[in-house]
Amino acid sequence: MSTSFDCSNPGELSEGLAAAQRAIAAKACVVLPTDTVYGIGADAFSPQGVATLLAAKGRGRSMPPPVLIPRLQTMDGLAIDISEDARALARTFWPGGLTLIFHAQPSLSWDLGDTLGTVALRMPDDAVALDLLAVTGPLAVSSANRTGFPAGQTAAQAREQLGESVEVYLEAGHRPVAGSDGVPSTIVDATSEPMRVVRSGAVSLSALREVVPGILDLGEEPTSAPSLAKDPAPTTD
Repeated sequence: MSTSFDCSNPGELSEGLAAAQRAIAAKACVVLPTDTVYGIGADAFSPQGVATLLAAKGRGRSMPPPVLIPRLQTMDGLAIDISEDARALARTFWPGGLTLIFHAQPSLSWDLGDTLGTVALRMPDDAVALDLLAVTGPLAVSSANRTGFPAGQTAAQAREQLGESVEVYLEAGHRPVAGSDGVPSTIVDATSEPMRVVRSGAVSLSALREVVPGILDLGEEPTSAPSLAKDPAPTTD
């Protein structure tokens, strides 16, 4: 049976984090606050947990969840071929509303869905989420809602949609804290050169370009690409 914990109460916060840690270890799902909206999370290294998460949302393997991490240094354990520009974005906007897509470490035994060898990483700017990540390690986390419905901005809203498919709900009030509509993270594909925004969100393009001026917007093409034309072949007549 699902249990909800009021994380504004220090005692319940401690109990809730412990219960959530046990649920994650048991390959179950939890709902947690983040700096954008509430998320449904599972152990990133548990195929059963990730499958339960996708089923709870009504989502297939073609939409794999991103992975939340507790600290910037975790990035190097999960991804390869990380450019200096991508590191600069992570240093500037983590913790915060930026998700970066990398090539996944090929040695890791995980199954997030049909990722085509990539992984989307983010470090959230939320104390409860970071406290949980510190004790669980990386979590596969997607917005806490059924696919096609609005993301939960409280744990109670998430519970209305996800019900008993989630074992532990961590309630920490409205997200975002300011009470505005939930804005998802900005997603940047850091596997391409130049890097490209693939979803607009919490971090603006202008802010990204202050760090990496050459980053491309959705649908934007490079202003100058190297010519692929070759010298004409000599004629024989």
